[in-house]
Amino acid sequence: MFPGPLGLSLAGKALKRGIWSCETIQIRDFAHGKHKNVDDTPAGGGPGMVLRPDVLSNALDSVIDGRPVLALTPRGKPISQRKVRDLSSSAGVILICGRFEGFDERLFEARAEIEEVCLADFVLSGGELAALAVLDACIRLLPGVMGGSSSGLEESFEDGLLEYPQYTRPYEWEGRKVPEVLRSGDHAKIAAWRKRQAEKITRLRRPDLWDRYSGDPVRPASSVQRKKKELDQ
Repeated sequence: MFPGPLGLSLAGKALKRGIWSCETIQIRDFAHGKHKNVDDTPAGGGPGMVLRPDVLSNALDSVIDGRPVLALTPRGKPISQRKVRDLSSSAGVILICGRFEGFDERLFEARAEIEEVCLADFVLSGGELAALAVLDACIRLLPGVMGGSSSGLEESFEDGLLEYPQYTRPYEWEGRKVPEVLRSGDHAKIAAWRKRQAEKITRLRRPDLWDRYSGDPVRPASSVQRKKKELDQ
């Protein structure tokens, strides 16, 4: 599974150059018994299997060294771009990939440094794909991975908003033209247009992000009129 797609494209080139590295730990190496079982049936009954805390703790204790420890699980807190930036500027991260019905709860009780995180509100077959996504998000922010130093700044979530619409050549395609403001050469007008578009898209598509937005948003006319009416009263 690892490095998988991270061995290709920009991440793959950065891997070859030594900008980042990945050490995989086979938890079965820390299991006991003839069959090296890493899971067992759920206490209290039910379908599926649960990852054993003794096996996982042995594997984790072999590498834990002060780096952040994330467990990929659907019940975790959604990981944010801010968290990704913190991880990319740290000395590294330890990722624990969930499987089956998940982890024995005692693992989190005994190892308080473990933070449970997820990608979004859906379930994968295992935490490996989620771990690859987290790694990719971190790797692309490392110095020397992307072409320009500012490539990772003007993107969705960086300032609490979704990214503004992007356009390129040709100027006209299927009757649709690139907005004239983007061809004006007036950088102040372009920046203002992009901010308004980012706010509009965020407000419509992600009201949860919009509610948390701490910038100086361009509020819709209805909100401005409502606020004026409240002041008049």
